[in-house]
Amino acid sequence: MEKLINEFSIGLFFWQLVLFIGLVLLLRKFAWKPILDAVEKREEGIQNALDSAEKAKLEMENLQADNQKLLKEARAEREEMLKEARDMKNKMIEDAKTEASESAAKLIAQAQASIESEKKAAIAELKSQVANLSVEIAEKVVRTELSNKDKQLKLVETMLGEKSLN
Repeated sequence: MEKLINEFSIGLFFWQLVLFIGLVLLLRKFAWKPILDAVEKREEGIQNALDSAEKAKLEMENLQADNQKLLKEARAEREEMLKEARDMKNKMIEDAKTEASESAAKLIAQAQASIESEKKAAIAELKSQVANLSVEIAEKVVRTELSNKDKQLKLVETMLGEKSLN
């Protein structure tokens, strides 16, 4: 260090200072300014990318919220449709049961009416046959009774006797 102080020259120092200032000015004009501009552009690009990423993130969150909302609405609509389908099925089953019960009741009533009318017809037929048989039996008995003269007279007297007694 002493050697530097002892050999110090003002002229040399002056020229070194001038060259240093010139070099700084040249570097400032041709190197620092373009480097600083490039750094600023890079910084702006990074900031724009970060802003775009933030916007994209917000849009994704909004889309996810919309998707969740649409999904909830779709689920609610599906549940409503299933409920309506179940209600419709139950109503159709109840209607079918009611219709079947009414049809069964009508068939039973028709069957009972048919049985009753057939019963009455059978009873009328039976009475008719009994009356015919009674007439035939009476006719045969009367023929048998009237074939003999003594029996005829006795029958007439018996009938007359019963009539007068009453």
